[in-house]
Amino acid sequence: MSRGQQKAKGRVTGSAGRFGPRYGRFIRKRVVETERISRAAHRCPRCDMVSVKREGTGIWACRKCGFKFAGGAYTPQTPALRIALRAIDRTMEGKE
Repeated sequence: MSRGQQKAKGRVTGSAGRFGPRYGRFIRKRVVETERISRAAHRCPRCDMVSVKREGTGIWACRKCGFKFAGGAYTPQTPALRIALRAIDRTMEGKE
């Protein structure tokens, strides 16, 4: 019976590497996930292209069509907005 390689547990790389060993592994993992999402390109609600980037806290802008809008601090669409859009869609379907 041979043993395989064991994966290292405590190593968190990426943008949270700047913290070194401080603050704990799980908090640094959360920072990495949050920064990965906020720095990624997202889909524009107006032109439907994947070119929306974060300009500041809650400020999002499309680089293709120039559409600037407010959203969540780390994602352009918050979970509350998704729920509201779903409710609006349901009411519009009921009126038709």
